[in-house]
Amino acid sequence: MNNEIQMVDLKSQYLKIKPEIDEALLNAVEGVAYINGPQVKQFANSLREFNKVASAVTCANGTDALQIAMMALDFKPGDEVIVPAFTYIATVEVIALLGLVPKFIDVIEDTFELDHTKLENLISDKTVGIIPVHLFGQCSNMEAILSIAKKHNIAVIEDTAQAMGAEYIFNDGSKLFAGTIGDIGTTSFFPSKNLGCFGDGGALLTQNIELGEKVHIIANHGQRKKYYHEAIGVNSRLDTIQAAILDIKLKYLNDYSFERQKVAKKYDELLNGLQGLNIPAKAPYSTHVYNQYTCRIENNRRDELKIYLQDKGIPTMIYYPVPVHLQDAYQVYGYKEGDFPVAEKLCKEVISFPIHTEMKAEVQDYIIENIIGFFN
Repeated sequence: MNNEIQMVDLKSQYLKIKPEIDEALLNAVEGVAYINGPQVKQFANSLREFNKVASAVTCANGTDALQIAMMALDFKPGDEVIVPAFTYIATVEVIALLGLVPKFIDVIEDTFELDHTKLENLISDKTVGIIPVHLFGQCSNMEAILSIAKKHNIAVIEDTAQAMGAEYIFNDGSKLFAGTIGDIGTTSFFPSKNLGCFGDGGALLTQNIELGEKVHIIANHGQRKKYYHEAIGVNSRLDTIQAAILDIKLKYLNDYSFERQKVAKKYDELLNGLQGLNIPAKAPYSTHVYNQYTCRIENNRRDELKIYLQDKGIPTMIYYPVPVHLQDAYQVYGYKEGDFPVAEKLCKEVISFPIHTEMKAEVQDYIIENIIGFFN
């Protein structure tokens, strides 16, 4: 049993669609157009159609996608970008690399999203952007964020690396996919993502055709036509082999989301009510695709639970053990412990349990049995 338990079972997922993947790989290899082969354009088109956006541009990884988005929006050194204190480092890393200034904001305890009620107080005449991070698989409160952004003429970049395929539900009942609501959406195709390739990959989504063209140019050395460079750009490409894989897997993304939701529902039903454990809250304005199933453990017992489950052969992950504003690399911005109490509290409480598309019932039963055993 113990050898079967994984946070993400990529091999079983591959084996389920092996003939399609193998054929796509062979075609890509035999085509020998390893950079910018036809599969790259095909996947970009598929991604655009799936998300119902005007433009989808692929790139090398999700971190590059964030950087390209900020470059395309003409953010300049010294400009301020509001970003959650509780997120993966990449969201903030590119802000620093571009000479921008991260303005951290605390998050909402039960949904892990940036606290939009604190936005107004952070906005200054230097603020150019807000980055809502759709953490663990569901959307932030985009209507509230967009309302504030529009009022102050601020761009919104959605970090959708963990929520590809999730839908935002507007007050009028209409829906849009995560990453298609703000000015630009960015995503990652890291293997463990809901839509993951066999290496690195990323993409940017936008409803603005002109902005999409600008993104495409920047990602390609600043050139529209080879050897003619009209903008400062970067070299950020999704390679042909990864595009071929992703174009196959995109057809199964809704199925993958459904399977993750099934696993999450079972966790919810059997773990809800355990004293000292808080199951993931579901925002009323978003579907949840559960890139992670992240609970909060009270009474300083998170690390104890992690060790207990490890001894039972059950892996867990902590996303994230240190908030960004307290990381050594970001001390230069002058933040200190206590500045963002919710983010700091979450870093001491969160733990993610195994969840993936190929989870066997008996394996999940074993995980749940041992979690319950710890608390009882």
